[in-house]
Amino acid sequence: MGDYSAEVISNIDRDYIANFLDAGKRIDGRAFNEARNTEIELDVVAAKAEGSALVHLGDTSVIAGVKVLLGEPYGDSPDTGVMMVSAELQPLASPLFELGPPKEPAIELARVVDRGVRESEMIDTKKLCIEPGKKVYMVFAA
Repeated sequence: MGDYSAEVISNIDRDYIANFLDAGKRIDGRAFNEARNTEIELDVVAAKAEGSALVHLGDTSVIAGVKVLLGEPYGDSPDTGVMMVSAELQPLASPLFELGPPKEPAIELARVVDRGVRESEMIDTKKLCIEPGKKVYMVFAA
């Protein structure tokens, strides 16, 4: 993701950013402690997901959904359910994003979010086990 970040920053006028920082403002004019307007719509893909939300943060929109299926546990963790996170960066969001298989930024984003969810232990994957070695919940978040 380092090359991608460098490419984005190299295209931005550093002096322009520095002027805002010196004035204690973000590029969009908000103070550092001022949040963007936030709106949340729930169950936007109710027919396909067990839970979903569309979040608007200013001019940025993010959609997320969770699908839950029954499956078999992995052999090395027979008493643990499965949690998987994926991400897509749509071409509408930036000219740097293209259609097709996920590129490095989307893969890295999914890895970071997945790692954050796992390491925070906010989801106890042991509780996703129905019958050790036979049946678990498989949770897919995108």
